[in-house]
Amino acid sequence: MNIVTTIIRSRHSVRKFKSDPVDDKAIQDALECAVHAPTAMNHQPYVFVVVKQKETLAKIAGLAENGRFIADSAACFAVFGETQETYYLEDACAATENLILALQAYGICSCWVAGNKKPYADPVRELLAVPEKYTLVSLVAVGYPAEVPITPKKPMNKLVFAEKYEEK
Repeated sequence: MNIVTTIIRSRHSVRKFKSDPVDDKAIQDALECAVHAPTAMNHQPYVFVVVKQKETLAKIAGLAENGRFIADSAACFAVFGETQETYYLEDACAATENLILALQAYGICSCWVAGNKKPYADPVRELLAVPEKYTLVSLVAVGYPAEVPITPKKPMNKLVFAEKYEEK
């Protein structure tokens, strides 16, 4: 194992955060990593809104039915994709994953909340004053963990196959 694979394997979704603020340098570095994600033809069809104000976090949490814990996070990254771009969803998801892994390297935990095609996608976009040409792809609640629940993953032999799929 190396440092990258260790960071990937250490990452778990966290929904309970300490009240400590997240370091601005870590946020900036994570955003720089996010924009280095691979994108189709290097179009980078996404924008990020970093939310730290408690009032706005509470409003987002009130809109996203599966993201109520966002209200208690130190920050939330809203990732939007430019809908006119063919691969905006894939590109914005790759950027979201880079963001999450970069934050994990700083000990900042996260939980990815789906945004694409959700009923709260437009209300969140409007709340954050993002132009209509973008749609919400993901919300990432972040903070230092109050607890880290570790859920087991499926065994590799149920998920990975050589040459062709075989029912096991």
